[in-house]
Amino acid sequence: MLISSFFLLLIWLPINASGTEKYNPLLPKVVIVTTGGTVAMKYDPASGAAVPAVSGKDLIEAVPGLDKLANIETVEFCNIDSSQMTPEVWRNLSAKVQKILERSDVQGVVVTHGTDTMAEGAFFLETTLQSEKTVVFVGAMRSASDLSPDGPANIYNAVLQVCSPQAKEWGVTVTMNQFVNSARYVRKDETTNVQTFTSGEHGYLGYIVDDQLIRFNNVLIKNKFPLPDLLPQVSFFTTYAGDDGKFIRYAVDNGARGLVIEGVGAGNVNKDVFQAITYALSKKVPVVVASRVRYGGVYALYGDEGGGSSLISTGAYLAGDLSSYKARLLLMIALAQPDMTAEKLKALFSPQ
Repeated sequence: MLISSFFLLLIWLPINASGTEKYNPLLPKVVIVTTGGTVAMKYDPASGAAVPAVSGKDLIEAVPGLDKLANIETVEFCNIDSSQMTPEVWRNLSAKVQKILERSDVQGVVVTHGTDTMAEGAFFLETTLQSEKTVVFVGAMRSASDLSPDGPANIYNAVLQVCSPQAKEWGVTVTMNQFVNSARYVRKDETTNVQTFTSGEHGYLGYIVDDQLIRFNNVLIKNKFPLPDLLPQVSFFTTYAGDDGKFIRYAVDNGARGLVIEGVGAGNVNKDVFQAITYALSKKVPVVVASRVRYGGVYALYGDEGGGSSLISTGAYLAGDLSSYKARLLLMIALAQPDMTAEKLKALFSPQ
């Protein structure tokens, strides 16, 4: 047992493997922090599928021309599939990236990350990083063993973005397949296609072509909080036709500090779920209601039992145009703040 525990500890401890093969004093320094994902995977004959296998050094060596853009330093934080990511891992990643950004010699950071939860990881860092330097999340939809892996080009473009003055004041972005997405609005919309990340009706921030970053839009909304030491338990539920709300009550009775409910339409739930939400609020558990609909937002349009207007009247909050998954992270970070109040939560989740 001790041996296996020690082995697991070695796997999960962040590893610092930094180095620059060639230093050019005329170029900026970009730190690439690797966390794993498809971009760091290769085909495994034993399992017949892609598995984590590529180091940070291997990733950089697979990208020709990086030394013409910047002095590259690599930090191997972890090497896991992004389906295994947790808010606690992102908390530690945010702390590590913040320390790197505080260095005067660093222009910005590229984070390689699996695509399954990349949008959430980017949003977590956007919300908790205190630096205004550029941070780009990047990954791949094809592994290093595939016929035409997309990882090298994505990494190249991410480094180019960090070095570009056109990327100023964007904060954290997800940049894949040449498109730049804001951390707030980006979503993964394709399970296997390389054009997987989009920003919906809010539009892309920019586009990279021919070694140039073309700026389309600015980042209009940023929610910033100090990085918490501990993250509270916030439960998440998707409601559905015939939902009786019993799992919401169970979460409340078993220690949930907050709840995010993914409703239907513009933020509506049925009467049983509405009663379960009322029960949660009676126990002083904050509830945020989002929508499972891809476009649009959550608004107080309907006044029947479970409609957006009745939810607000009962004391629930509406997520506006924020996705349910990011609403959960934002509520988690907000509830960890020692000075958080009901009024501040209401302002935080008001439609923007």
